[in-house]
Amino acid sequence: MESFSEKDIREIVGGLKRLMDEKKAELIQLDSAMGDGDLGLTMSAAFTKAAEELAAYEETNISKILLKTGMVIAKAAPSTMGTLIATGFMRAGKALPEKSEIGLAEVASLFNGFAQGIAERGKSKPGEKTILDSLHPASSALEGAAKANLGLKEGLERAYAAAQKGVESTKAMTAQHGRAAYYGEKSVGKQDPGATVGMYILQVFRDQAR
Repeated sequence: MESFSEKDIREIVGGLKRLMDEKKAELIQLDSAMGDGDLGLTMSAAFTKAAEELAAYEETNISKILLKTGMVIAKAAPSTMGTLIATGFMRAGKALPEKSEIGLAEVASLFNGFAQGIAERGKSKPGEKTILDSLHPASSALEGAAKANLGLKEGLERAYAAAQKGVESTKAMTAQHGRAAYYGEKSVGKQDPGATVGMYILQVFRDQAR
């Protein structure tokens, strides 16, 4: 597989719904250590609604499908993380040309837009123990893979590996944003739940690149 079709993007959203359902308890546990513990419920509800809405959304333009996904998530999960994920999807859509099929270069643009949107909306940057600590290295890996003319699957394998390392790196960081910031130095040693969500998003994209 060298490209994603609009059907693949729909299947990715469905895959995210299934994975967030599967990881709900884990995300709740991670979030309870530094937040209010609702992240698993929020992500499950967000992607369940997105998958439902896309099933009835007759559109072949991947840019518009991503924009639609973001808008649905914004309404279904109006929490801090829900808003950030929604912004990510909408910015990802805006970063793409109007196509029904995208290759690795466009997927790199998609994740670059996703990460930039979250950084701007959340007023955050890598190294602050947030979702960006998995998304940013993944985006950089995708960009490098695209420049090296690698295949879609290999590029996404590298991006997922970078996201995994990013999640692990959050354990050494001090939280700077949200409820987690109240914990200060006590947040060191804990895995960031937002970065974990970012890693799972990369996982589903990787798995779709058969």
